[in-house]
Amino acid sequence: MCNIYGTLSEEQLELFLGLDDQMSWEQPTWAPVLGPLARGPFVIRGLRPMVGQWGMIPPGSRDRVPRLPPKPGQQQGARMGTNNARRERMKTAPTFRRAWADGHRCLIPAAWFQEPYWGITHADPLTRWEKSVAWRFARADGEPWMLAGLWGTWTDPASGEMVANFTMITQNCDGHRLLALMHKPDVDPRTKEPLPVEKQDKRTVVPIERSAWRTWLEGTQAEAEALITVPPAEAFAHGPADPTSEVRLPL
Repeated sequence: MCNIYGTLSEEQLELFLGLDDQMSWEQPTWAPVLGPLARGPFVIRGLRPMVGQWGMIPPGSRDRVPRLPPKPGQQQGARMGTNNARRERMKTAPTFRRAWADGHRCLIPAAWFQEPYWGITHADPLTRWEKSVAWRFARADGEPWMLAGLWGTWTDPASGEMVANFTMITQNCDGHRLLALMHKPDVDPRTKEPLPVEKQDKRTVVPIERSAWRTWLEGTQAEAEALITVPPAEAFAHGPADPTSEVRLPL
């Protein structure tokens, strides 16, 4: 999964998309580094930029913070993590399935994305340190990423405001020489011990190449799904988010 990434400024995004006319942004301001529920830019059909909440809002939600239905005696349910959508469940999960069915696919511009490194090695994929090192991934060619996502809108029942929102699709990356080293090993919720290697599920984002932008945004579902692939390790420029860190990956 991805819970933090660096985005582009308004000017950088317009240049990246090759827009001839300067956009008339409506409340365009967003932070350069985004986390869940922050506002940020995404791109829809026709390479049209929009701004919305990173974290899709489930249908019927009473507020913009995604939550599970409340249990008896609760005023509100537990918060849901909807900034990532597993590609295996994006067709069926209640929060995402309408967006997928309606062809509401989007591209999320990112200068870099970040994952936690816990000391995992290929020889021992269940190794874990007590504390992770933030690891950043940029493109080796120096261009920004365009990451695959889904988007929708939600109307605030109290104010009538329409809130655009989006999610970042994730895919399995087991066995990848670079990306499989990220994330803490999955554990058994009962024993708190790491699950066997064959039951681990390493995840990463879905980069879409420039030549396939319009296919992702405007193609058929089958054409879009065919683009969900893991890039080779050579496509990445990567290193610790803290440039003074001496940690190196065991590649």
